[in-house]
This record gives sequence, structure tokens and C-alpha cells, in this order.
Amino acid sequence: MIKYLGSKRRLVPALSVLAEASGASTGLDLFCGTTRVAQAWKRMGISVTAVDSARFAHVLARCYVATDPRAAPGLTKEVVDAVDQLNALVGRPGYVTETFCQASRYFRPENGARIDAVRDVIERDFAGTDVWPVLVTSLLEAADRVDSTTGVQMAYLKAWAPRANQPLTLRVPELLPGPGAAVRGDACVLAGSPGLGRVDLAYLDPPYNQHRYDSNYHVWETIVAWDAPSHYGVACKRDELREPDRRSAFNGKRTMPTALGEVVAAVQADVVILSYNNESWLSFDELLELCAGRGHVEVLAFDSARYVGARIGIHNPAGRKVGAVSHLRNTEYVLVAGDRARVRSMVDAVTRAGLGAAVERPVPLAVDTAEATLPV
Repeated sequence: MIKYLGSKRRLVPALSVLAEASGASTGLDLFCGTTRVAQAWKRMGISVTAVDSARFAHVLARCYVATDPRAAPGLTKEVVDAVDQLNALVGRPGYVTETFCQASRYFRPENGARIDAVRDVIERDFAGTDVWPVLVTSLLEAADRVDSTTGVQMAYLKAWAPRANQPLTLRVPELLPGPGAAVRGDACVLAGSPGLGRVDLAYLDPPYNQHRYDSNYHVWETIVAWDAPSHYGVACKRDELREPDRRSAFNGKRTMPTALGEVVAAVQADVVILSYNNESWLSFDELLELCAGRGHVEVLAFDSARYVGARIGIHNPAGRKVGAVSHLRNTEYVLVAGDRARVRSMVDAVTRAGLGAAVERPVPLAVDTAEATLPV
């Protein structure tokens, strides 16, 4: 799985217990990201629909959620043979080498040339097939294992990360048996659409602040799109990211509360799970009010490490440290809304398992006003 700022790896055990206690057979992961939650639910036998607006998230969902190896008996062997073929390719410098190895330093040039060669062959030989999303996922994960970043692509390290010296090697992704679906689109548009249908359980993990995932992971967006875009800045971000209409309502302090309220109200699910943290733009009381329209609301709290920028410290654009962060931990809230008896049973299952604490009121926490800039 790729490194991801919004990863819910630590919450997956609790979210799995919530799903099991709910008795759900159908689920929706509306901001699926790397699909950790959708995968966990699929392993439990839940038929999951994974939704995201980012290209890279959609291809991961097509691989891990929508692909059912039992429905295509020869698929796994085809993927194994293709990965062997791709690993045998000689590097051939192209857009990735020029943009992400020479104009910037996300990968060493020899690995950039291999990415170029592999991605060209995937597009030439497998476009339009069921193997395509699996192979693109394999390439993204291979590239992630040899990148030279802190985990986001807003910047790259001044000195090569040790992993960057390893050769790019693709692995066969673990394909999960069972039904599932992947949809790319805006959650504000899709939440109440007939196309998604009604589900037993929906999980919402929206962006928390102004930082955009399509910008934080623009290299993965380009490798998936394979469109050689023009770019800007030292980070070589896609020019399209500067277009005002590309910005999500969830990345604006004024627009986010309305967008989230509309999505929570519109999503067609018996029980809604919403995760948010105490450094977000909404207060605890506002989150409760948003969810109250869905029925009875219970809240779980989880101690969590802050984002990578906080752990690095506060730097100015020149890369010099200019301040100290006030804290390195925050609280992740998981709100569960729906039928009272069902919600209480779900939350009780988590607390009995020792995976989370039920809360009524939050502990106030001052948020850093300084913005942490990663050094380039």
C-alpha cells in the first residue's frame, strides 16, 4: 500500500469491528483514498463500493475492490506473467525521468527510466483490459517503495532517501475475492445518486483542511493518467491543479461545512460512520449536529500521531526551521449515526474490544496557526 497522509491504517481494526457488529452486507467507502477500509470490509464478505475523485485512488479501488479473481479464473496467472514481463524491461527515459528525476528529484534516474518503460508497455499492451488497473497499481506501489519524499509530493528530500537507491521492482497485488465496485467522482454529486444505491453501512472520511490529495499525490495522478502534462513550480505539479474549478469544496474553510452537511444528509445508508479529527474546521458540537439528522449518534475517540509536516517541524520556503510545533498528537473522532439500538451495539463492540473510547465531550486542543512547509 502506498504511503498516504490520510491513511486509516490505525482505525481499520475499530472500523472492522463496527462493520461486523452492524451486520452489514453492503457498504460504501465514499472517500476511499488507498482503499484500506474498503479492503478490510471486503475481506469480511461485505460488498463494497469505493468512491474517490482522484485518479490514483480510483485505480487502487479498481484493483483491490472491483476486481474479483473468482469471477475471472485466468486473471491471476495473466497478472503474474505480465509482472514478470514488466520486471524484465530495460529502462527507457521519458516523461517521468525528465520531470520527476531531472527537473525534480522524486526518483533516481535509473528508476525513473524503468517507470517510463513499464508504464508505456502497460498502456500499449493492456489498456482496456481487466489486467490494466492491477498492473498500474503494481507500478504505483513499486514506485512508492523507491521514492525520495516524506510521504507527500508537495516536495522531495534534499538528499536521497535510502529506499531510493533500491531498484524498482513490481510485485503482484493481493487480489481479494468477492464482489465490489469502484466509482470515480465528486462525493457531493454522488452521495445521494441512484447509481450508488442504498447500502447498510457508509463510511465517510472527507478531507480535513486546505490540503488537496490530488496535489499531495500529483506524481501518482500523472502516472495513472499518463498524459505528459505541463507543470509548474519546483515540485513539478500538474498545471491543471491551478484551475479554480479543480478545487474541492472540502478544501475550503467556508465551503466545507455545507458540503459535508449535504453529503451526510444525502448518503443512502442505514448507518453512517464519519471520521474527523480535532484539528479540523468543524467543532465537536458542529459534527454532532451534522450527524443528528441521521438518528442516534455515538462518538469514539482515538489518539493519533499528527501529520508528517508537524513531525518534521515548521520551515520557511528556504527550508530553514523557523519554529516548533506545539504538539505531536491529535484526536480522531469516529461518529456513528443511525438506529439507536444498532449504533449502541456497534460502539459497545469497539469499547469491549479495547479498540477505542466512547466520549461525550472533547478535550480542547489549540491548533498550530503556523503552516509547516516541507523543505525541498
